[in-house]
Amino acid sequence: MTLNHKLIIKEVQDYVFITLGLLLYSFGFTVFLMPYEIVTGGVAGISAIVFYATKFPIEYTYFGINVILGALALRILGLKFLAKTIYAFSMLSFLLGLFHSLMPVDEAGNTVKILGEGQNFMSLLLGCTMTGSSLAIVFLNNGSTGGTDIIAASVNKYRDVSLGMVLTFLDLIIIGSCLFIPQFGDMLQRAYMVVFGLCTMVVENFMLDFLMNRQRQSVQFMIFSEKWQEIANAIGTHMEHGVTILDAHGWYTGKKKKVLCILAKKSESTAIFRLIKMIDPQAFVSQSAVIGVFGEGFDEMKVKISEKG
Repeated sequence: MTLNHKLIIKEVQDYVFITLGLLLYSFGFTVFLMPYEIVTGGVAGISAIVFYATKFPIEYTYFGINVILGALALRILGLKFLAKTIYAFSMLSFLLGLFHSLMPVDEAGNTVKILGEGQNFMSLLLGCTMTGSSLAIVFLNNGSTGGTDIIAASVNKYRDVSLGMVLTFLDLIIIGSCLFIPQFGDMLQRAYMVVFGLCTMVVENFMLDFLMNRQRQSVQFMIFSEKWQEIANAIGTHMEHGVTILDAHGWYTGKKKKVLCILAKKSESTAIFRLIKMIDPQAFVSQSAVIGVFGEGFDEMKVKISEKG
């Protein structure tokens, strides 16, 4: 398979998973959050606030704000990133409208609350677990749902600040704005919406950071084996992974040995163990978690170097 074919397959895979993430987001948002008029952060939250106050279709507000932010972020993030972002927020605008139109309504024309009356918090937990997970799926496949995600991705490109932290700051501003909208009732009712909004922020951003960090976790292997050459060759050939060979000296045996040192993604652990066991079932292997791995094939070092430095 040529390099071009691999790149095409990877792009198609990204779009497939981005679409699945958007479907999950739309389902969680329209089924569990909107019927209970729960406020969230992000542009979806702004759009929901506008919808709750004026009944203006949420998909139109969402699409319009994203077009403006996408145009402003074009220079920072580049056309390749924004191509997926444009696809994502266009598709999400369509899906939000589609799911909302499919939701059942009661005799008064209000959207039916799937979990029943008084289940606001349970609906919040279910909905935000889905929306937070969907955001992680989209980000892990090099995409963005647009809106404040564009701002978060712009900051994350140059600073080692978690996406959840940036989104938290922006969400506080959006959710807090409910206090100043008289259409939501008296001050007690508005405060109630803000409190629920803060809960959505915590659950959604927790799920986002949890899944993002879990996917990026790295491990270190130390492999002691008489068949170290075969193991190193297999890992380098089948997994296209770098291997460092260290010189060691056994204290008890007095013999010189070779030790393989490998830094890998946690998701690659099973494949590495499988290769080792196939070649040398008696190999001594140490696996340990590492806080962070930076460089080619891993994360980028997002720190600034001062002129004096």
